[in-house]
Amino acid sequence: MQERIFTISELQQYNGDSNPPYIAYEGVVYDVSQSQLWNEGLHEGMHFPGQDLTQDLEEAPHGHEAFTRPGIQRVGILAS
Repeated sequence: MQERIFTISELQQYNGDSNPPYIAYEGVVYDVSQSQLWNEGLHEGMHFPGQDLTQDLEEAPHGHEAFTRPGIQRVGILAS
């Protein structure tokens, strides 16, 4: 199955309002709707869904392994 390609403006529509919450990291788009870490629609009081969080993760206490946790599913790629 071919992955869906999201533009940044399409990703922004996946902010948890009328669409499930998605985020992007290093060109990959993830559905975080089932993650307990995103259950309030906001992660750690500072990260909103519908965004590319690649630069934000540089200052996070975790690395890319966070995207292998339960409730986070790869759903596509972010167009460059």
